[in-house]
Amino acid sequence: MIGYLSGKVKFLFDDGCILDVNGVGYKIFVDAQTRQTLTVDTAAEFFIHTAVREDAINLFGMANRATFELFELLLTVSGVGAKGALAIVSKISAADFARAVARQEIKTLTRLPGVGKKSAERILLELKDKVRGQGAGGREQEIFGSARDEASEALEALGYTAAEISAAFQKAPANITTEQLIKFALKELNRFA
Repeated sequence: MIGYLSGKVKFLFDDGCILDVNGVGYKIFVDAQTRQTLTVDTAAEFFIHTAVREDAINLFGMANRATFELFELLLTVSGVGAKGALAIVSKISAADFARAVARQEIKTLTRLPGVGKKSAERILLELKDKVRGQGAGGREQEIFGSARDEASEALEALGYTAAEISAAFQKAPANITTEQLIKFALKELNRFA
């Protein structure tokens, strides 16, 4: 399975591009925000979701990790396919989507392409425990819990206590990767050592 590609944009389409990676051209469907930034003969890199069907293998790419994580999360909802998830992430940011789910805003979701009332209700039901919106005091928290959870497990394996880890995460910026969060926390933890 392909998870990441980096190369040079050779051709552009309305919904994607062909990316030359060491002489091999990959057709990648991209979200609208990513598509707007692409130009021919420039370097580009994408987080890739590989969708394998009986009649095709399609690559879906996003330049932004939060958008990619939202795309993959949407695929866990029954009835949402890759093309539908791509249409959704093209119209709403990961942070706005997280807030809509956290606040159970069905109207926000029904404004998205391909999302009717029943689909919106299903998305809210299936994702309410997987998505977090704004935290106390309006500070934007990490949208998807997995990065924080994975970083916590890694730091606990290194011998840090849950209290130490929680204190280190307090100043962490929003929307960072697991690796970045671990590095940030280790710097914070070493200050107090």
